[in-house]
Amino acid sequence: MARRRGRGRRRAQQRRAAYLNIFLVTAAIGIVGFLFWSLQPAPYDERTLCEISDELPPHTAIIIDKTDEYSQIQADLISDVVRRTRDRLEVGERMTLFELDADGRFDPRGQLSLCNPGRGDQVNPLFSNPKLIEERYAALFEGPMETILSDLVEPKEAPASPILEALARLGQTEAFSGDVDGRTVVLVSDMLQNSTVFTAYGGAGALPETILPAFDTADVIDERFGDGLRGVYLEIRLIPRERHLDLQRGPLKAYWDDVFRELGVETRWRDL
Repeated sequence: MARRRGRGRRRAQQRRAAYLNIFLVTAAIGIVGFLFWSLQPAPYDERTLCEISDELPPHTAIIIDKTDEYSQIQADLISDVVRRTRDRLEVGERMTLFELDADGRFDPRGQLSLCNPGRGDQVNPLFSNPKLIEERYAALFEGPMETILSDLVEPKEAPASPILEALARLGQTEAFSGDVDGRTVVLVSDMLQNSTVFTAYGGAGALPETILPAFDTADVIDERFGDGLRGVYLEIRLIPRERHLDLQRGPLKAYWDDVFRELGVETRWRDL
């Protein structure tokens, strides 16, 4: 009798162990399946390389002001700024490269707007081939940027320099609207604005006496273009002009800071 009870207990223990093993195997399969599903690369748009999603990716716009000439040394420095900005992008973040023309608009021939597809060392080797990813990065992201950059750094003189209007128009575009988190502008410019909104010229080394107060200039922009720049982080890479250097780094910089503060733009200045 005792022997039967012992056999029954062993069978019960074996059944419990079998059920536990089945549970553990099932759980392991479920976890592996979930990880496989969650870690697979998201589908992306073949034109922009951006992830197909209802959410717009963080966006960095690089604006090269070509409304005045610059030296070859400055051109090389501009290229370095663009490349360093590109290399700071996280996978999936968008970068757009613009050329500012005399009308305050962006020349579509000089525009590149793509998301960083990631480099070989930025992807999970379990689900992606690092070599193929690196080749895709070079062919679809790095290569086109270098081609356009070779033309962007060629200076073109222009009779006007509507820097502020160009920034405001950018804030009106869908890909750079207030719905986008992490909006950054890298503006490569001498900041010598010359348009109907205001001009930095004519003050004999100072700002012209006729210039509007910064508050009024910001109001003009708000009325014409809305408040699409509010919340943008702006990095200004200043192109120095020997004849205007004291103005650029003194009263003009202070004026720009006041205008941007009124427009809700966080600003940082750096030399080219």
